[in-house]
Amino acid sequence: MAKILFALALLCFGLWSPVTVLANVTEANDDDHPAASAKPINPVIEWNRTLLSIVRTPGAQPPTIHSTRNFAILHAAIFDAVNNIDGTFKPYAVRLSHVSRRASPQAAANQAAHDVLISIYPSFASSLDSELQQDLEQIPDGRDKADGIEIGEAVAASILALRSGDGSAVTLPPFVPTTQPGSYQLTPPNFAPADFIQWANVTPFALAHANEFRPGPPPELDSDGYTQSFVEVKSLGFINSAARTADQTQIGQFWNGNIQDFWNEIAQTAALDRHLDLAHSAHLFALLNISLADTVIAFFDAKYTYNLWRPVTAIQMAAIDNNANTEPDPSWLPLPTKTAPDPSYPGAHSAISTAAAEVLRLYLGDRMTFDVTSESLAGVTRHFTSFSEAAEEAGLSRIYAGQHFRFDHIAGKRLGWQVADSVLFTILHPRLNPEFDE
Repeated sequence: MAKILFALALLCFGLWSPVTVLANVTEANDDDHPAASAKPINPVIEWNRTLLSIVRTPGAQPPTIHSTRNFAILHAAIFDAVNNIDGTFKPYAVRLSHVSRRASPQAAANQAAHDVLISIYPSFASSLDSELQQDLEQIPDGRDKADGIEIGEAVAASILALRSGDGSAVTLPPFVPTTQPGSYQLTPPNFAPADFIQWANVTPFALAHANEFRPGPPPELDSDGYTQSFVEVKSLGFINSAARTADQTQIGQFWNGNIQDFWNEIAQTAALDRHLDLAHSAHLFALLNISLADTVIAFFDAKYTYNLWRPVTAIQMAAIDNNANTEPDPSWLPLPTKTAPDPSYPGAHSAISTAAAEVLRLYLGDRMTFDVTSESLAGVTRHFTSFSEAAEEAGLSRIYAGQHFRFDHIAGKRLGWQVADSVLFTILHPRLNPEFDE
């Protein structure tokens, strides 16, 4: 029933309909055609791009803090700052009293975004200050601007305080593998330490608990399901695979990298093409990034609960798995040579991509035509006609890259879908009557 009511509410706002995007995800920009419009850049898109630029700067993102947390904090603050003035939706966490409806939502959004990012990334203070100054100069001086700035400051401070003790900064002892067949081992050739071992203990943004949608265990090592997935990834994911097609090789390389960055860029293109106003842009990006942040918390809970070995370990050490149908290959390595440094089950790319696609599907409709470019393959573009198509390819890419079993992909998809739906139908609901719906 909640899903039906939410969809109807979106329909009332005229948002839930298929749109067509013929723009390159990483290049689409309001100021690509400056003569076409005098409208200012949407602050939600601008500051999202700023954070994308920061996290892609070598050394800028702390290695123990997952960037989805910072995207969620940024967009929760922007949303609550704008929504305290606009009032279209129920707030995320901050409800200020005596807010002027004449206050500038643009000033509030810009100030909130600036204050969040400067707190999280203080080494970027100079550039962030300059960006804020340029943005505020575009807004006429006066009481409305000053009120907006004050609202942005107050909301950012509240959101930052809310997340200050969320467990993300906790340091745990290093992960120590066991010798049990099937258990996660540090992976060759670099044997990087396991990362984000504390992330299952981070306070979710919307979920009740990290394990709220924890999937059941992966298949037993001697089961048919395990055997089939083992054989598939051994064949398709090998660095020199003769079974993998040229397109599958490109897919395996294309989606390598921080998958949440891809989906934030896809959302930017969709929001710009759809001409979402500030309130609805803030709403969409808050839902998207809170969903992604909670999906990451949820899959790390599952990963470090089951501690399943990665394909490279499973294939190299198959002689100890008590499965007569899995042949070991001690020299086997995946397509990119290295493996992500955390347990295999469930798949992160599959979970994040499905969560993102579910939010975008319910907000804008699934059918969209768009191109995506890659951090890993310069100059390569892949074309899609729906969010779900892109999400499925992104998940399967990890099989072609030798990073995951198919059952990782399936469990990740289900987890991402469950988390996104829970977020969508738990928080930030539209107020059908903003004046009276509290």
